[in-house]
Amino acid sequence: MIDSKPSITITHVLEHLYCPRFTYFEYVLTIPERQERRWKVERGRQVHLERSKMNKSYLRSKLNVVERQFDVPLASQSIGVRGVADEVLTFADGTMGPFDYKFAKAPKTPFRNQRMQCVLYGMLIAEWFGCEVNRCYLCYTRDNYHVVEVPITERARRDAMNVVQEVVEVIQHGYLPPPTTRSRRCIDCCYRNICVQ
Repeated sequence: MIDSKPSITITHVLEHLYCPRFTYFEYVLTIPERQERRWKVERGRQVHLERSKMNKSYLRSKLNVVERQFDVPLASQSIGVRGVADEVLTFADGTMGPFDYKFAKAPKTPFRNQRMQCVLYGMLIAEWFGCEVNRCYLCYTRDNYHVVEVPITERARRDAMNVVQEVVEVIQHGYLPPPTTRSRRCIDCCYRNICVQ
């Protein structure tokens, strides 16, 4: 058993949720993903430039936000992840939480990877700032900046840590995990030409 676990990014966890083989190809075989070629990823990066369109009075009045911090780098050795939060909000009740922008229309329920991202950022914020984090927010820019609250529960934290552990085990032991069960994801995958199904 290796004592020190590798520090992975939250994006890395999201890729693993999309398909566990991303972890193997990118971090075991060290074949770069070259995600800059993918239009959606590029467009998602531009979302950060659109934050000025978010109605600040909405955040103050509806969410009781008293402070906003932008592009906050966060890391935790104990959790084993790092990332840069779009925004870190401080609420009037003294709690804090992440606010993340999505270049997408709002689904009926936030997808698991989106919830996972919220939870991991929430855990990092709680540790980094030493405060309570019990909720986070997703802002869907293609749905008129619709904002959805996601609760951060103990069960969600355990689920997040289980996924982080899965990623770490693939990296440490170098095994090829099974592919995603959703074959439609393979169509746009940058590893589709080398992935043996």
